[in-house]
Amino acid sequence: MSPLPPPSGPSQPYCYVSVLEAGFIDLPLHLFLSDSSIAQDQKVTAPSLSFLIQHSTHPNKTFLFDLGIRKNWETYPPGVVKRIRMVYNEGINIPNDVCDSLAKGGLKPEDIKTVCVSHLHWDHIASAEPFKNATFLLGPESKALLDAPPTESSVFANDLPPERIKFVPLDSESEAAVCRIGPFPKAYDLYGDGSLYIVDAPGHVRGHVNVLVRTSSDGGWIYLAGDSGHHWALITGQAEIADTRNAHTHYPGFCAHEDKEKAREHIARIRELIERDEEGRVRVILAHDEQWFRENKGGSAFWPGKIESK
Repeated sequence: MSPLPPPSGPSQPYCYVSVLEAGFIDLPLHLFLSDSSIAQDQKVTAPSLSFLIQHSTHPNKTFLFDLGIRKNWETYPPGVVKRIRMVYNEGINIPNDVCDSLAKGGLKPEDIKTVCVSHLHWDHIASAEPFKNATFLLGPESKALLDAPPTESSVFANDLPPERIKFVPLDSESEAAVCRIGPFPKAYDLYGDGSLYIVDAPGHVRGHVNVLVRTSSDGGWIYLAGDSGHHWALITGQAEIADTRNAHTHYPGFCAHEDKEKAREHIARIRELIERDEEGRVRVILAHDEQWFRENKGGSAFWPGKIESK
């Protein structure tokens, strides 16, 4: 039996999900996976994925989850550029940014009504400037990061227009749209019809959110996990989160997650979602899902196509 709510009936609204290529990063695996067999020079080229989500009965509700990497990455704030050079050795490549990928299906940035940013790290926020008609949704704890003065060591990138930012009320006890869904304690029913939920995803960084999308009227789902885990070995439990903050390496002290214990707890909830999915109707995709990208590159899941519902 599915851990997620059943359809309300044969006319249950759902959404179409299309993948958008938005850059690539060479991830040093030893910084993300705690595994002594991984060499310090072992890397994997992972995508930075964006997702176009369209409502089944209101196609004008154009929703993007994450924006990927900006092509002119040298224009990120100084702390971000320093991190790209130090940790990733400039190992990023953006043959297509999110705007290029939208254009493949005839959409312009101005056509997008809502952008939900999983969190404020540079490889998810690209640039807000082209999305002139969009409202930007952020997790509530992102506000503290927006309010903090920028520093030379900051890895957050933000050119979001303040007048078009809305914080998802995940912490509100009076908001009717806030609910528990499956193994996740806090989610927000964005459209009020059970078709798309913004899920609180603590641990990676303040304000980190995931998106849960109903993909059919009869019980299909996709869970877009953002940076909850950077590799599938973390989701399956085959590896632990790396933490080199007290180790002697040629990299600065590094942990991919601000609160490692909360990140582990959230990963465990994603694992529970998968394990309780007895009917095999739930698909999980990570923001940097190298395995998924390798298996689906160039296929029909990419806009103007869409991911087939399970």
